[in-house]
Amino acid sequence: MTSLNSHGIRFAFGTLTVLPVRVTRWDRATARSGMLCAPLAGLVVGLLAGGAGAVSLLAGSGPLFAAVASVAAPAALTRGLHLDGLADTADGLGSGKPAEDALRIMKQSDIGPFGVITLLLVLLAQVAVLFELYGEGWAHGALGAVVAAVSARLALTLASRRNVPPARPEGLGATVAATVPVRRALGAAAVTVALCAAAGAALGPYGAVHHALAVLGALAAAELLLRHCVRRFGGVTGDVFGGVEETAATAALVVLALGG
Repeated sequence: MTSLNSHGIRFAFGTLTVLPVRVTRWDRATARSGMLCAPLAGLVVGLLAGGAGAVSLLAGSGPLFAAVASVAAPAALTRGLHLDGLADTADGLGSGKPAEDALRIMKQSDIGPFGVITLLLVLLAQVAVLFELYGEGWAHGALGAVVAAVSARLALTLASRRNVPPARPEGLGATVAATVPVRRALGAAAVTVALCAAAGAALGPYGAVHHALAVLGALAAAELLLRHCVRRFGGVTGDVFGGVEETAATAALVVLALGG
């Protein structure tokens, strides 16, 4: 079990980040462990993103630059993988074509108008919220970046649960789809919500509830997109996972802004 967890951590960091971690096993058991470790990868990405924003703010920049730094860091740490998946998913859904044709559109290397518009709006929303949070102080902005990143990777854990099929027989989506037992996915969600609530409590009496709701809001938004994609495409793909991740990150930030 310890060996499997070690391989799972490598899998999570090796597939969800560009950090120099070599994936040493590539099988369903490792994928299951890896997707359960996805929030841990999100924590590291979030800490680096929040650190970039906090350091820039403390160094004298304004909250807008700090917000841009916190949004740019996860994109750099994933080589834009999830943003690309979001754009491809938007193009596939926006095409209005049958599943087979939509999946073919998603595999193309170019980005269509639906993808461009979606990317623009999502990135603007993320920067806008973090701008508000950093305006309240570096701790608010940094914690917002961390909660968004952790929530986003937790959404991937839930999207990998047993009752969500792959849309294609190959690719990363097929490797991780339907690998995580539902109970273990829900357990990971409960632990993550509790930890984010505990971190939020440091910001004030309502911080715990606010940040717990941010995680739950992220998961709800991600679940809506996931179910729609399963209906439209017959299952999930690597691009759908990217779309789910970015949707969850954005939704978490929006909840933090609405409660501000």
